[in-house]
Amino acid sequence: MNTTNFKTLQLGDVEIFYRQAGNKDKPVILLLHGFPSSSHMFRDLINDLSEDYYLIAPDYPGFGRSSSPPVSAYNYSFDNLARIIGQFIDALQLDKFSLYLHDYGGPVGFRIASERPASIQSLIIQNANAYMEGLGEALNPLVAYIQNQNAETEKGARFYLSDGAVEWLYTDGAEDLSKISPDGYTLDQYYLSRPGNDEIQLALFRDYGSNLPLYEAWQSYFRKHQPPTLIVWGRNDKLFLAEGARAYSNDIKSAQLNLLNGGHFLLEEKHKEVASLIKSFLSGGARKSVQSTGEFIYEIGQGR
Repeated sequence: MNTTNFKTLQLGDVEIFYRQAGNKDKPVILLLHGFPSSSHMFRDLINDLSEDYYLIAPDYPGFGRSSSPPVSAYNYSFDNLARIIGQFIDALQLDKFSLYLHDYGGPVGFRIASERPASIQSLIIQNANAYMEGLGEALNPLVAYIQNQNAETEKGARFYLSDGAVEWLYTDGAEDLSKISPDGYTLDQYYLSRPGNDEIQLALFRDYGSNLPLYEAWQSYFRKHQPPTLIVWGRNDKLFLAEGARAYSNDIKSAQLNLLNGGHFLLEEKHKEVASLIKSFLSGGARKSVQSTGEFIYEIGQGR
């Protein structure tokens, strides 16, 4: 049985914690997590895939078990997160890999993919947005904070750091709440509650606006390079809407779109289904069809 190893890598003054599983001779999948989680969100998926793939899942600075230097000592921006993950890729000598992107993993990973397209074997996108139509009204307090930073808008942004909001991110839109382990949102809340972590998260909230002007560049990358793309999306997500999932097919003609009956943290209850879709996709099992069942809605384009 393949087991997950838990490692750290020193990159300058920052230590990056990461999970590693599978055989190095197998195809590589680099998994980039979202807010407010860490590589912990991939724990089940890693177990599901480790027999067939080599999986690497790092924590960003300020998240999980990676270093969390204060905002006075480290520039918490999406450019800088992408930069250090790029250094992480180089240090592990990952020449060719698939990118699994969730939430913040989108703007981090799309920067990386645009800069080194020859390294990207495929994209696996889960509730990670690159289109204006994908932005849900649930993001409005963050938009207000980005546009006008004051005590009132900061209060609205801080709501997303609260116990209730983190639990909501995990449970809203879920098909079966009994399958959502409280361990995930409890662990995330523990990390968020560390002294100074609120300032780290607020810095990234403020910088999130830097991603929107890059949507056009990322879409140009999609059109030019046509990376093989699998989209697995919790269709009930109120942060990143299903319209954003569908929009990828406008630029990536072979994109396989799978809308699953779940929420933002889809893997908490659907990791086995997602693993099955990944195995089919990476083994060339794409098909052109539109299917609907009680558990899934698939909207799948022409595969490569």
